[in-house]
Amino acid sequence: MSPPRPFIDPATGEIDRAQILSEAVPLAKLIGVFVAGSLPLYAIAFFGAENSALGVVLALLGEFILAIGAGVVLMYVIARGIRLAGE
Repeated sequence: MSPPRPFIDPATGEIDRAQILSEAVPLAKLIGVFVAGSLPLYAIAFFGAENSALGVVLALLGEFILAIGAGVVLMYVIARGIRLAGE
């Protein structure tokens, strides 16, 4: 017999909304950490130092934080998917 599929209730065969929410909340928090880390840099770059070299540097630093965050989130999703497939 094949192992049960993630996010599917084995008893009814329907989507398990509780499991989806339990997986989505930590993922949203992880994304929020990186967005909150880059938001002040963008705010200063766009509202405080619009046409200066400092604004460019701050915008690039914000982009770097978001790029690192995207990589971390992707690694989390892959690791969590592997763990769920093994359960």
